[in-house]
Amino acid sequence: MKISVVIRTKNQSPALGFLLRNLKERYTSDIDEIVVIDNNSTDDTPSLCQQYHARYVKIEQFSYGGSANTAATEAKNEIIVIFSAHSYPVSHDFFKLIKKRFLANPNLAGLRCLHSTNDYRAFIKGVQAVDNANRAGLIFSGSAFAKAVWEQYPFREDVATFEDKEWSKRVLSKGFDIEFVPAIFHYEIKRTRAQEYFRFKNDVIGNYQLWHEEVKTSSAFKGLIATIFKTFYNAIIQLYYAIKRFTYILRFNFNKPSKF
Repeated sequence: MKISVVIRTKNQSPALGFLLRNLKERYTSDIDEIVVIDNNSTDDTPSLCQQYHARYVKIEQFSYGGSANTAATEAKNEIIVIFSAHSYPVSHDFFKLIKKRFLANPNLAGLRCLHSTNDYRAFIKGVQAVDNANRAGLIFSGSAFAKAVWEQYPFREDVATFEDKEWSKRVLSKGFDIEFVPAIFHYEIKRTRAQEYFRFKNDVIGNYQLWHEEVKTSSAFKGLIATIFKTFYNAIIQLYYAIKRFTYILRFNFNKPSKF
């Protein structure tokens, strides 16, 4: 079995360059191809792909499910490992562990790798995807899935977000397996306020569609009040410690200790 790495990106050339360098310098013998799915980037993403010999695929209209389907369509191998540009593998045996698990279980639809405290706790506690697809299902920035299963059950393109969790629930209901694998990766992203708001809107829709979570206006109002209070409280605390730091520096300069 061979591995294809697919990367979804948009205007993240510094992160993408680091990920591609990481893959080429540490994992060349483990992966068969690298495919970059680019959502109309205006930076040097195409030239980075050329530099690191990654296949470049441009998409005009982005959706989470649609881009995941494009990634799976473009990948030529049996195992597809999907990253966002702002994530990268860390453990030396990252791809070896993935391949070993797929070879051991022909009923395997996907593997969720580990990148956070919550992932590691769920892995150690033995949380099963069939019981909790949210905590143990795939996350499409550091997961692997079988192309053969995807060919039977493509990703839905009409979901706002959580295309990975929706697919996890669906293939699990068809009798396939999804498991944790102790392959470690890092997830690193800094979002603007506008990006955080965009994600918030999609999460509200996704949580309602997939997990049937209702959002009450009263809860939203309480959240607004709590945020206003927290904002003022944090501002006061920050000012308090800024003054303490300033007065400490004044005292330090008037009474400096001996140098070693």
